Amino acid sequence: MASDGGDRNSTLKRCLDVLRDARNDSEQFAALLLVAKAVRAGEVDAKTRRQIFDAIGFTFPSRLLTSRQPPAGCPEHTFRALGLTLLACFCTDPELAGHSQILNKIPAFNDILVSPCTPDSTSMVDDVYQCLNAIVATARGPRELVTKGTVSALCQAYVSCSYGSEHALALLLGLLAVAEAKCWQRDTPHLLVVLSKLSSDFLKSEDMTKFELCEVLPHFIPLSPPLTQDSQGSECLHRLYKGLAAILGSKLNQAQQDPALKLAACLVQACGSEWIPAESAGSKFLALLVNLACVEVRLTLEEPDPVEVEGKKQVVTACYVLMEMGIQECLREEKPLLEEVQKMQLMRIMEEAFGAVIFYLKQVKQEQLQDPFIFASVRVLGAWMAEETSSLKQEICELLPFLVHYAKKLFKEGSSAASLPQPELVSTEGSGLPRDALRFLLPGFCHLTAEDRPRDILIQEGAPALLCEYFLHQWEVLSSQPTSLAPLTSTEMSLQTACGIFLNLVVTAPDLIRRDESFSSLMDLLLKSLPLLLPQKDHLVLAANIATLGLLMARVLKASTALQGTQPAGEFFRAAIRFLSDAHTAQADPGGDSLAMTVSPAYLSVWDDVQELWFLGMQALAGCVPLLPWLPQAVLQARWLDDLSQLLSRVAPASVDFELIAAFQGVLVELARASKLCKDVILSHQGREWANLYGMAALEQCLSEP
Repeated sequence: MASDGGDRNSTLKRCLDVLRDARNDSEQFAALLLVAKAVRAGEVDAKTRRQIFDAIGFTFPSRLLTSRQPPAGCPEHTFRALGLTLLACFCTDPELAGHSQILNKIPAFNDILVSPCTPDSTSMVDDVYQCLNAIVATARGPRELVTKGTVSALCQAYVSCSYGSEHALALLLGLLAVAEAKCWQRDTPHLLVVLSKLSSDFLKSEDMTKFELCEVLPHFIPLSPPLTQDSQGSECLHRLYKGLAAILGSKLNQAQQDPALKLAACLVQACGSEWIPAESAGSKFLALLVNLACVEVRLTLEEPDPVEVEGKKQVVTACYVLMEMGIQECLREEKPLLEEVQKMQLMRIMEEAFGAVIFYLKQVKQEQLQDPFIFASVRVLGAWMAEETSSLKQEICELLPFLVHYAKKLFKEGSSAASLPQPELVSTEGSGLPRDALRFLLPGFCHLTAEDRPRDILIQEGAPALLCEYFLHQWEVLSSQPTSLAPLTSTEMSLQTACGIFLNLVVTAPDLIRRDESFSSLMDLLLKSLPLLLPQKDHLVLAANIATLGLLMARVLKASTALQGTQPAGEFFRAAIRFLSDAHTAQADPGGDSLAMTVSPAYLSVWDDVQELWFLGMQALAGCVPLLPWLPQAVLQARWLDDLSQLLSRVAPASVDFELIAAFQGVLVELARASKLCKDVILSHQGREWANLYGMAALEQCLSEP
């Protein structure tokens, strides 16, 4: 054997010598044929490969690729095949695979993939796939392949079942793994054709291929609209639903069930529950999915063997996605997929599964806190705590110290990048991004701070100070974003929910607000942020939260220097008054000639979210008037008394409900008592008359006093 190797090496050496000394293309071509033969036989080591490259370079293979006239007696593709063989050889060197001379051949590689393949050209296709596999592994490779049309070529090669199509699928999987968004952005129609074929094969298959496709399909399901907005995508979803219903309705072993659950979770992440038909069979399937997920979670997380848990983390994370869908569907009132009996059954089953999640989290050690699976477990528990406030309360209270500690640790470590998009639940495994656990715990904390025992635990564990710091950070993130009419961001939602928590604390634990320095910093931020936020009409709900929270906190922190008539305090109260005063207007009554008081057009679309905050803000403003001597003057400068008096004079009293009258009277009485100037302005606008008309007895009496 050694002598054979020596003979081959000496042959290659002679060929290389000929290449260097060749006087014409014919001599070079003859030597290259011998080199190519050795290369195809796999007899080239790294050193020899480099020698071949040094002797040939990129120029000659490039000429061979473009030449269309083979030597007499040679097959049509001879030159191209030879050029490809040499390039495939060079590509086995990672340094050469990323060279621009290889990358600029990508269009030529694509052409070969989509051209009809004959028995003579199979080696060319093999060489192309070898080149493409090498390019994918380089730093620039994936981007170059996507921009130069390789995704489309691979899709066509796979769908046409041409020679080497299994390599086309493998390469597509590789590209989607590293550049999913770009692939779908550029090649949606071609990728949908591949998904159509895969989903069709999935539905028809009656053997183990079905379960193998469960592993492949998630890579072709985009987290973007094409599936639900495109008729071809909708057909794919229906086939996947039918295929999964057939699988999960059968008796399966673990190796078969796990990939099916992961595929279902992937579909839920992409489309919610839209892929499940709204019919009896669909509701049974949805209930079965959530049921299976809950059973899997219990079986795994109640397992005392940590090795067992380690091997099941991916499938349990997928089950969390299905459980989160289960929560949403059990709460859904409009066009529900589940019947009431199914909802009640699922809530009981999910309660047991969340008991297992809590049990597991109680066992977590300090060194495990960076594990993405812990994050996924905390996130799904946050979804349960946000909606189901009465269930597992004792267990959740016992877990609160861990949850606060965990959220604090992640926030401190990743606050500088907490605004980055959070990894989706199924793909958290192995992700290196900082994770914002508080974002998912805030809604649950909002419910819990309204109750004595959990609130005491949260205060004891330092949650309020952490939440103040988090609020300041999230405000920085929001204020650094360009203003737009974009949908509500997670940052803005987190700020709103945090305001809800602080409102609970102001009402139930005012002493904490006074003694904890964090709330002084929060008050400073509220004073500065509302004047900036209010003019941006797309942030009205957040502005309502900040205005109301600031007014309530001002009552508690009335002695602080920040509220002693400073410029920020004046600007905040002027903005708060504008928020309260702009909420109502006079509008022609459709049923008569008079004017009626209605919610202002700018507030109408969000009034359901703002209404309670508005009434609470009015109460808080009334409470601030006697505590801050400079405030009546600020109200006069804002001309709210003039505007409100005119509004009440113009509209029909019957159009103003009792609760609204009480809110206006509360503020007006305090202003009239605190300031003679305010009282005079009200009187100058026939205040006694309309106070009598509206039944504002307290205001009428106050205005009659000397």
